[in-house]
Amino acid sequence: MKKDFLSPELQKLNYANPVHLAAVGFGSGLFPKAPGTMGTLVAIPLYLLMTSVLELGLWQYIGIVALASVIGVYICASASKAMGVHDHGAIVWDEIAGYGITMIAAPQGWVWVILGFALFRFFDIVKPGPIGWLDRNTHGGFGIMVDDVLAGVFALAGVQLIYYITL
Repeated sequence: MKKDFLSPELQKLNYANPVHLAAVGFGSGLFPKAPGTMGTLVAIPLYLLMTSVLELGLWQYIGIVALASVIGVYICASASKAMGVHDHGAIVWDEIAGYGITMIAAPQGWVWVILGFALFRFFDIVKPGPIGWLDRNTHGGFGIMVDDVLAGVFALAGVQLIYYITL
């Protein structure tokens, strides 16, 4: 990959390394504007692959999302260490995992995909209450992941509440 257009921090990543490539959301985190939003957009086809193409059951889906969240601590820590920057905006694996959490047991259909996206981005950007506290007070790979995991839990609750209300 030609790196001339990348910032000095991003030039330190090895894009042939699958861990670094995953950390930047397979390139989506390299967008100069709104990399977190771009990373979340990458999560949508992954969600659709698991639910619509592979037709995974709920527990299989939860298992994959839980695994993505746990290994995300290592993935994000590795990229952060290589760049020498804590939670660089280009690291978007946490957004991918957070959106996966948002969509646990979500109803099928584009309305729910878009609603989940909007709610997750809201909680990830605004960082209300404990999400913001965790973002400010935790560090390393765990610190990069935990606020997005909690944003995903809040967005999951929002999706489920809206579904329940609209039944």
